[in-house]
Amino acid sequence: MRKAARATVHLGLAAGLTFGSYLFITMILLAVAGAVVVVGLGVLPETVLLMRRMASAKRRQVAAWTGHEIPEAYLPIRGRLRESLRVATHDPCTYADLRWMVAHYVYGWMVLLALPLWPAALLVDGVRHLLGRAPAVLPLITRLADTEARWSTALLKPPPKARLAERVQRLTTTRADAIAAHGAELRRIERDLHDGTQARLVALSIRLGLAKRAYDRDPETTRRLLDDAQDQVDQALTELRHVVRGIHPPILTDRGLAGAVRALAASSGLDVTVDVAALEDGTRPPAAVESAAYFIVAEALTNAAKHSDADRAEVRLVKEAKALRVVVRDDGRGGAESPTTGSGLVGMRRRAAALDGEFTMTSPEGGPTLIEVVLPCGW
Repeated sequence: MRKAARATVHLGLAAGLTFGSYLFITMILLAVAGAVVVVGLGVLPETVLLMRRMASAKRRQVAAWTGHEIPEAYLPIRGRLRESLRVATHDPCTYADLRWMVAHYVYGWMVLLALPLWPAALLVDGVRHLLGRAPAVLPLITRLADTEARWSTALLKPPPKARLAERVQRLTTTRADAIAAHGAELRRIERDLHDGTQARLVALSIRLGLAKRAYDRDPETTRRLLDDAQDQVDQALTELRHVVRGIHPPILTDRGLAGAVRALAASSGLDVTVDVAALEDGTRPPAAVESAAYFIVAEALTNAAKHSDADRAEVRLVKEAKALRVVVRDDGRGGAESPTTGSGLVGMRRRAAALDGEFTMTSPEGGPTLIEVVLPCGW
């Protein structure tokens, strides 16, 4: 009975949205009529935006009933009037939403079929319950809600052309992010070399010059200057190794991703559980995927140790059919910044996006923080 009641509520909300659609269609007709005389051209983009909001409300309504979200693939409406009109009239989702709205005119009133079933359900299913039999009428109400949700899902799914446009938009953004990340990486390397290694080499050159001048008249001073020069060489080599590790860690080449992740866990300062059994069969993902996964794990563990007050973390590498899934979880206080604002999280998102991967993060206040990245690759 609870399920049938929920189904009735779902159908009632659908009917309410249908009534709103009746009013909205009137607005569309007025906008189109106004557009003919150029008066309503400015209203058309706003009308399309309102239609999108109604379709989005229906998607949320269906998702609440089915438990499965319906994706959106709208082109953004912004800019000057001409650009807004072009997007509003050329976006395939505009016509898909309009098609749904017209169809919803008819099937949106299924609640009128459900309401008369309730008296019959109370009588018939009440008697069947006393006889120990399963209800026969209440399931019909649930089926009506399932049918309404199934039709709405079919009509509200983005058309293939819209998905292709969204894909092109995403690739454009990804390319821009990859170029920005590449430029930032080059600037970081230049800064590290300039502030670190170059400064060491300048100091080394000065000490060698002083040692050369003092060689004949003060051997003791020369020896001390040469010792200092040797220390400078060692420090310069250490900083060069640090720069190289920031470009492509040698441990990835030597030990593979599984060994490199274990080394990261051992040096993180946290109690890290590592599950890399999926990579123990000897197969390795492409070098670009290994590098991205390594730096994502390194950044996630660094954030957990420095910012979330975590004590324990978990790293899992999961080998899927056409992808590598990287999962990092910590028991910190949560509340991590959005992956579009926090610098470390932005870097992780960009590394995933550069390979056409997916980056998701959940970090509620109080924790835990869960980062999950899917990197496409051919095994």
